[in-house]
Amino acid sequence: MTETWDELQEEVNAEMQKIYSETVIDHAMNPRNVGSMDNADGFARITGPCGDTMEIWLRVRNDSIVEASFMTDGCGTSIAAGSMVTELAKDKNATQALKISQQDVLNALGGLPEESQHCALLAANTLKEAVKDYLVLKNEPWKKSYKRQ
Repeated sequence: MTETWDELQEEVNAEMQKIYSETVIDHAMNPRNVGSMDNADGFARITGPCGDTMEIWLRVRNDSIVEASFMTDGCGTSIAAGSMVTELAKDKNATQALKISQQDVLNALGGLPEESQHCALLAANTLKEAVKDYLVLKNEPWKKSYKRQ
């Protein structure tokens, strides 16, 4: 039975490699920066039109994103996009992070099939909202007391 399982796994891997880049597969199977973050400096949760929800947390020090994490209830491409966008955000200031686009995520992943490209948009938009949340809290720190995450 193990031999049959191994053969099936090889077939699945071969099919995935026809559709997705090695980077997408790596980030989907071994996502970086997964998990929530206590006392985050910025947070956002967005549900995309496909029904996938993504959350992103940011930790900022000296106006630079030093830590970013995410959670999603979405598919493998949502996981890969969340993983990649958090990697792209690290060591960026707010202005730079706000400029990270769907295309930047797609480029970093080596592309996605057309029907999965919305996952990169969800990741980029969620990052932007987390950065905006950080900027609001930076300018009005008292709001952090009333915030739920």
